[in-house]
Amino acid sequence: MTPLSKRIAGLIEALGPISVSEYMALCLSDPDYGYYTTRQPFGRDGDFTTAPEISQMFGELVGVWLASAWQALDRPAGAMVVEIGPGRGTLMKDIARTLTRAAPVLRDGATFHLIETSPGLRDMQAATLADSGSFAWHADIAELPNRPLFIVGNELFDALPVHQYVLAANGWRERVVGLDDDDALHFYAGAGSVDPSLLPRDADAAPEGAIVEISPARAALMHKIAGRIAARSGAGLFIDYGYAVPAVGDTLQAVLKHAYDDPLAHPGEADLTAHVDFSALAQTARQTGLETHLLRQGEFLLGMGLLERAGQLGARADAATRERISGEVERLAGPEAMGTLFKALAVLPPGVAVEPFRR
Repeated sequence: MTPLSKRIAGLIEALGPISVSEYMALCLSDPDYGYYTTRQPFGRDGDFTTAPEISQMFGELVGVWLASAWQALDRPAGAMVVEIGPGRGTLMKDIARTLTRAAPVLRDGATFHLIETSPGLRDMQAATLADSGSFAWHADIAELPNRPLFIVGNELFDALPVHQYVLAANGWRERVVGLDDDDALHFYAGAGSVDPSLLPRDADAAPEGAIVEISPARAALMHKIAGRIAARSGAGLFIDYGYAVPAVGDTLQAVLKHAYDDPLAHPGEADLTAHVDFSALAQTARQTGLETHLLRQGEFLLGMGLLERAGQLGARADAATRERISGEVERLAGPEAMGTLFKALAVLPPGVAVEPFRR
């Protein structure tokens, strides 16, 4: 047992089973043993690799998109360029460098912010960005100044907790984490039910044992972000893995040392995520009066000029470097890699179109 699994087992013994949402929150954010409060999970020596770590091209194209959105909104003064959930700071570093070249007026006139709660990750980000300019850190989006907001989040929403509901003989019941006869963590169907209006359309045909995931935490964060954009202008770009329409399915997963793990096996030591319901995020943003646009990650990157940028980087490179760049393109945009499962959601004021998204 990990130190956190012992703590969770004690909590269950004292108060009874906990929801999957509460279990995820403890695994990722417990102040003493939580995954993101105690570990540096990124890269080859960590547990997973994100798109900005695969290639500089990802961050460069995201930077170009932010500059295009700023121009489409008539270049508002006092803009903020913000990353929420900034990992090691690699994406922000590539964005800042790209804006220096592609949109120097924005680079010079904007302020740059990172929203991060982990002290360890803040230190890592500060080291990454040491030679890239001035940046401010915040624990919550509510701490940002009241200015036009141009915000990006990469693999952000997948790490926010989800509630799971399992179809039992007596209807949909909240899935909980309890203890089995050996005092090991185990999934059970609890007593709580779900509002039928929140279920996906295919729920009526689901077999017994099927699982549905709903995330109020994701909706709350998107509402905060979209509300600020609606009030003061700006744009949001959120890239994550998930599905375009609500569906029945268990997507809760743990990753440890770049391999899948049992979600209950190593609390606090493995990354824990669930696929993102992009339709739910988009609906929340539209409730604030904004418009939303969704593409597969491959479509977004290719539409932003991924192949052209790869050609530029490879033009004067040796054969080994060109082969590496080609592999990065395939990994970022290929349908068998990240190109299809990952989606890009743009959140914009009404009537604003930013390529490669269409109105």
